[in-house]
Amino acid sequence: MTSPNFSIEFFPPKTAEGTEKLRATRARLAQLQPKYFSVTFGAGGSTQQGTLDTVLDIMSEGHVAAPHLSCLGSSREALRTILQEYKNHGIKRLVALRGDLPSGYGAMDPASGEFHYANELVEFIRAETGDWFHIEVGAYPEMHPQAKSPQDDVQQFARKVKAGATGAITQYFYNADAYFAFVDNARKLGVDVPIIAGIMPITNYSQLTRFSDMCGTEIPRWIRLKLASYGDDADSIRAFGLDVVTGLCERLLKGGAPGLHFYTLNQPTATQAIWNRLVSA
Repeated sequence: MTSPNFSIEFFPPKTAEGTEKLRATRARLAQLQPKYFSVTFGAGGSTQQGTLDTVLDIMSEGHVAAPHLSCLGSSREALRTILQEYKNHGIKRLVALRGDLPSGYGAMDPASGEFHYANELVEFIRAETGDWFHIEVGAYPEMHPQAKSPQDDVQQFARKVKAGATGAITQYFYNADAYFAFVDNARKLGVDVPIIAGIMPITNYSQLTRFSDMCGTEIPRWIRLKLASYGDDADSIRAFGLDVVTGLCERLLKGGAPGLHFYTLNQPTATQAIWNRLVSA
């Protein structure tokens, strides 16, 4: 197995201390030689400058970086300006997402901006910039929490690809069968782009359950019960999480997943441990 199939995600730090900690995290993870680092982008562009600053930091160190770009709460003119700025800096990869709804608004509310769905954002990027950007979009093996049905969800995914996406990254999950079924269903709709599996290391049970409840990820009952049984034993939680997630990654790669995208939460240790196990297997 070769590491170029792997990529790593950060969020932009909000303090000088956070920036320094992320540089140290990045120095450790850069040794693994990921294909690229991605940097998240808040609802309505709330972290836009932090995203760009972090991306430029990464690029200055000689690595490929991909800013996330969300469209809810944004105007065409604002996004046009961002895209031009990214081009001016030589940025070639984007992760294009609808983004989270601004608090109190629905997707079709006028206050949510000029875009309602990610496929509209992808179409806009292509219309404005042609083939300049490699565009990744989101995919949801266990269904987006706001989708009407699994069938509607995979059809919406196909629309994003048809609009011009060149790849996809999934929401994290712990059920490999859900990923393989989603890929099969997407292929039946003519989707032929790589669908990279999103991976969330397990290091903190309460944090994991909070995130999973928000994004609709199922934590299988046996994993929940095992994690809960450890109580405040952080070492046992981390050791169990390392075994579970490494096993998941092994099955995904063996089953044909074209790559893994690690949601690090700006922490290096768990991702590094999983990665090292995979490449030494």
